[in-house]
Amino acid sequence: MNDMRAVIVPKSDQINADDLLAGPMTITVTKVDIRPGTEQPVSIHFDGDAGKPFKPCKSMARVMVHCWGADANQYAGRSMTLYCDPKVKWGGLEVGGIRISHMSHIPAPQIMALTVTKGSKKPFTVQPLKAQAAPKRKVSEILDAIEAQFVGAATREAVDTVLASDDVQKALDVLTNGARDRLNAIIKTATDRTALPIANDPALAPADDDGWPGPA
Repeated sequence: MNDMRAVIVPKSDQINADDLLAGPMTITVTKVDIRPGTEQPVSIHFDGDAGKPFKPCKSMARVMVHCWGADANQYAGRSMTLYCDPKVKWGGLEVGGIRISHMSHIPAPQIMALTVTKGSKKPFTVQPLKAQAAPKRKVSEILDAIEAQFVGAATREAVDTVLASDDVQKALDVLTNGARDRLNAIIKTATDRTALPIANDPALAPADDDGWPGPA
């Protein structure tokens, strides 16, 4: 079919408000390029930007300086949530624009006065961006990882080191029923595999001569 969507996508070297019509976007900064004297002097590169950085307007650049300070080298690794504000005006018309709603590395909501029109300012609030909790691993995944550690332990000393690790000790504390049975089986397999065969080790085998004189 002849797909018209391919020809109506705006050509741009940056994300724009239309890219956010479907909803907000949280980005993690990787690098900041600053080119004073250009029309859009700041480019915020982020994970997955596909070559289209966020180029903030002066108001949003002021927000970043207010919240994160003036040293852009410190921005890498920090995150912010961008959204489309349809009320943003350009030349007296509401054309929409990108605004920042949340930012990491701020202890509390930040309120600042931003210019709306010449001689007119309006309070603007940025909320703290809460860190997302790491997804919980399944019990089977935890046991798979523990088993891999034991399989990689070639000696009894290495097995003992794995056994004393925080991961294994925590699993011993919290796992029950079938999961605990599997963990015990993993440990037993590893200890049996690395146990020294006493019968084949002269240093560990019991002596034949117990010190008493034998028959003449």
